[in-house]
Amino acid sequence: MKKNTGNNGVKIGATAIIWAFATGMMAICIPLVSISKSGIILPVAVIAGVTISTVSIWGSANKKVIDSSENLRQIEQRVRDLETIVSSDKLDSTNKYQEPSSS
Repeated sequence: MKKNTGNNGVKIGATAIIWAFATGMMAICIPLVSISKSGIILPVAVIAGVTISTVSIWGSANKKVIDSSENLRQIEQRVRDLETIVSSDKLDSTNKYQEPSSS
């Protein structure tokens, strides 16, 4: 299996932001639980949402990076091919329409 360490910084940053917001939401949940008498539903919902978000970031990011880098390579190759075609057409048209010099 290939390790992609270049993308870990983005994943770590996103995970840190998600968990920072979750910590704030948990702090807000403490007084809300006692006021609303909802029990443990709010904190569990916060933890479940953060966990699902973290798993989705770490699980799907590698596949998307690999797919996008392959797509980028294909696009670059197509651009090179088009540049080659355009260059050869310009050369052909220049030679075709150039008048023979008469001495």
